[in-house]
Amino acid sequence: MERFTISLEERLAQEFDAWIAERAYANRSEAVRDLLRSELERARLASTKPSHCVACLSYVYNHRQRDLAERLASLQHAQHDLIISSMHAHLDHEHCLETVLMQGASSAVEQLANVICAERGVHHGKLNLISVEMHQRHRHHKGVGASGGSEPHVHLKPSH
Repeated sequence: MERFTISLEERLAQEFDAWIAERAYANRSEAVRDLLRSELERARLASTKPSHCVACLSYVYNHRQRDLAERLASLQHAQHDLIISSMHAHLDHEHCLETVLMQGASSAVEQLANVICAERGVHHGKLNLISVEMHQRHRHHKGVGASGGSEPHVHLKPSH
């Protein structure tokens, strides 16, 4: 691990410490590492579109909006190759929160997220996209406790 020192104005240091406390970081170093990772990923995504990603799309919608739940489900089924999983939570008598985990080509994931968020009655849509590197297709070797004979698959490693 490499160390470096930074100097902050007193007010900025106090605000940073308050921010750290709000988020329950154990120390400043871990908070700075997370901020750096986040900013570097944001810059990477802005400068070059990654070819593959994992992503989490969250949105709120009014389930009483005519046929909206069915349209959202149809959109997801039509792109089932991008969808890993979804979770649905009831917020009140009208509103639901849905979180959809996706993986695949970044352009396709972004396009599906945009289409879902553009549906009438969908609110607060937010996509968190993380670029990944695709590793070589392989099988796991049969070992103790392993099921063996698994289908070839690809591991997705978050980009640094």
